[in-house]
Amino acid sequence: MITLTASATEMLNKVMTDKGLTDYSLRVFVSGGGCSGLSYGMTFAEGPELGDQTFETGGVTVVVDPGSIAYLDGAEIDYIDSLMGGGFRIENPNAVRTCACGSSFQTSAGEQGTPCHN
Repeated sequence: MITLTASATEMLNKVMTDKGLTDYSLRVFVSGGGCSGLSYGMTFAEGPELGDQTFETGGVTVVVDPGSIAYLDGAEIDYIDSLMGGGFRIENPNAVRTCACGSSFQTSAGEQGTPCHN
């Protein structure tokens, strides 16, 4: 299961309303690459595809493909608004190492990428 904090839910509802995407879902996925081996991704989708898992939280429907759910199960999506750089952040209990950029991670299975060049 994936959860959203109150601030993430509020921001997602605002963005979706502003863009006219009120009937869309938030698709969260993992892809290969990034500084630590795996990268997070989020986009808006018209709905779930065959095999997707669906979660409802705060009026936002979150969909995750079967290949990504193993990496994201138990994750929490937050929205942080700060002068040092805000945005959506994923707190993932499955990550054993994350990159300084916060957008890629490594699991205990050992997926690895190239080092950060920040």
